[in-house]
Amino acid sequence: MCVNVNRKHKDSVFSKLFSSPEILRELYSAIEGIDVPKDAIVNINTLSGVLFMKKINDLSFTIDDRLVVLFEHQSTISENIPLRVLMYIARVYEKIIDDKNIYQKRLVKIPRPEFIVLYNGKDEYPDRQTLLLSTAFKDVVGLKLPENMALPLELVVHVYNINHGRNSEILKRSVNLNGYSIFVEKYNEYREYLSVDESAKKVIEYCVEHNVLKDFMEKHGSEVANMLFERYTIEEIAEIRAEEAREEGLEQGREEGRREKLTIARNLLAKGSTHEFVSEITGLSLDEITKL
Repeated sequence: MCVNVNRKHKDSVFSKLFSSPEILRELYSAIEGIDVPKDAIVNINTLSGVLFMKKINDLSFTIDDRLVVLFEHQSTISENIPLRVLMYIARVYEKIIDDKNIYQKRLVKIPRPEFIVLYNGKDEYPDRQTLLLSTAFKDVVGLKLPENMALPLELVVHVYNINHGRNSEILKRSVNLNGYSIFVEKYNEYREYLSVDESAKKVIEYCVEHNVLKDFMEKHGSEVANMLFERYTIEEIAEIRAEEAREEGLEQGREEGRREKLTIARNLLAKGSTHEFVSEITGLSLDEITKL
């Protein structure tokens, strides 16, 4: 399968799948255990473009302009998620509210926020977990009197484990979320013994044959393969860099890391990636890449 890596492509399979108001309505209803009215207006306001490139979020949308929901999909859970979400929601409010209105005397009503993370990584994780921004706050004992210790700021993130077989009541309520869970599970199975390209081809074929996100895979199969290749190639680079850090000072470790980078760089170039993109994710100089 020929896969072209697009340096500007910021979509993931998750955000591509859940990119329509109808599917987002289904997803939110499944998580909350309610039926969002069909006439409730869902407006997508996910951060995108150059301005937000370094603070991109997976999905954000409003429901009837009364709720603003931020969804993040994670294969690893970082303790810094509440802090990241705080930065995201500030940007989202900037996007959906006229900043001139906040200087008027009358109270400006804003959509109530809700923060949800969907986890389907390989590490063991509870079905549900709550993460708090206040966990990151530094100790201020001695700087404030105890009676004044009430938190002036808190942010609550609800994490749901969507690995297949977990939170089954939620997955049953959303055909698309259940299908996504199966898709990831099968892809990880194939990756145990196949390359990224071969795994992408196999999982797309599996989904079509077993009616798992069939319409989506038939329509966006090549894009899905592209996204999988980019995601896992960058993850491999991260692993190489971590290994190099552990072996810092050992020439052999540095040389092995360099060989791995060169191999990945050649593969990316063969698939049509630009020299700049390859340099960005491998750390190799443009001169080195030009000579490959």
